[in-house]
Order: sequence, then C-alpha cells, then structure tokens
Amino acid sequence: AQEPHLHPLLPDLLNSAVFQDRDAARAVLEECTSFIPEARAVLDLVDQCPKEVQKGKFQVIAIEGLDATGKTTLTQSVSESLKAVLLQSPPPCISQWRKIFDDEPTIIRRAFYSLGNYLVASEIAKESTNFPVIVDRYWHSTATYAIATEVSGGLQYLPPAHHPVYQWPGDLLKPDLVLLLTVNSEERVRRLQGRGQEKTKEEAELEANNVFRQKVEMTYQRMENPSCHLVDASPSRETVLQKVLELIQSSGR
Repeated sequence: AQEPHLHPLLPDLLNSAVFQDRDAARAVLEECTSFIPEARAVLDLVDQCPKEVQKGKFQVIAIEGLDATGKTTLTQSVSESLKAVLLQSPPPCISQWRKIFDDEPTIIRRAFYSLGNYLVASEIAKESTNFPVIVDRYWHSTATYAIATEVSGGLQYLPPAHHPVYQWPGDLLKPDLVLLLTVNSEERVRRLQGRGQEKTKEEAELEANNVFRQKVEMTYQRMENPSCHLVDASPSRETVLQKVLELIQSSGR
C-alpha cells in the first residue's frame, strides 16, 4: 500500500490537540469537572479573565526553546536588563495541577495547557501597560509539542507549511517578538549532562529520540503570525544575551 500523504490524525489535530480559541479548550475541561475537580478550579480562574484583552504600550517578548538551550537563564537575564516583568506559561496559579493533567488523555492535557496561555495573556495585558514583558514559553511551545507528539512517524508526516494548525489563535494576545533559542545537538547533550539533575520526560524524549527533536524544531519553524526568530544560543551567555537585546531593541523601533 502507498504511504499516506499526510498523517491520518491530521484532519482532527485542530480539535484534539491544538485549540484555535479559548472556548474550544474550555469546552473540553467543562466535560471533565465531574471526575477532575481541578478542572473546575482552572475554569473558574479562566472565567475571571476578560475575553478580550489589549496589549499595553510596552513590548512583549516571548522566548521559546528546547530544554538545555539556556532559556530559563536567558529569560531572567533579559528581564533584568530591560527592567521587564517576567511571566511564564503555564502560570504559577495552575502549575500545581500540571502533574494531574499530565496523566490525563491528550485532549484534556492539551486543553489545560492551552487555557494556561489565556491566563498568561490576561497578566501580559495588565503588566504591559507599565513595563516590558518577557514570557518564558507561550502558545508556540504548547502547539509545537502537541503537534510533534501527536503526529507519529517522521518529518514528512508533519502538517505542511502554512497549514491552519501553525496559525496563532485569533483570540489570544500576541507578543511583539518571538525568539526561538537553538543549540546544536552536541552542545545540548553536554548541557543536559552538566545539569546533574533528573531529566524531565520531555528532556529524556528529546535526548533519546532524534526524530522527535527534529519534529519539534521543524514545527517551531513553521509557526506563523507571529513566526519565530531563530537565535543561536550555542555561544557564551553574555554573547547570546547581547544578541537578544539587540534584536529586541531593533524590533521596537
């Protein structure tokens, strides 16, 4: 038999793993409230956020990257340099429930993380009226890992470039700039080994499965509106920080 042109799951991807608006993700958790009490708590927080939020006058920068690209260190350094507010997705108000939702079926897990982005958006809107905002991961990582995980097989099965699954949700506050930190695989493995701590499931998968890592990287690069600006994070921390600050400054002109 001929290989299918696209992965069989692709037509359902927008409904099962990547949610294109808040209501779609919300509807999934609504169905879970009878057997996951924390789903109601998440929904209550989401419902306290206005449906339409506007970005303030200050810049909003999202920083994405695979584990061991130096993302956490860089986001802290950038926020200190710019005197910016540092936020992360999912936000602390729901982070304590990550373990619960990580053990649930895909659609429930992805809905939880999607709604986390809307909670962060509400914080971004509030903070960006007075300060620049740096976001440690945002919608792009939520969608990227969903696509790379759910679409099994090689790179050829990923949705083609410009597919709707790569488009930013119409009802989610957009950052002004999205930076994607990349390092070559040798440097990334060296950094992971140097951490001396237990690997996350995600890190273990990225390290063990070269195809999965390639799918994550390719998916990040296909994201649109806004797309990701690639930054080589292999050089020294100081060099990378300088490069990132220059990019932020030039994008704000």
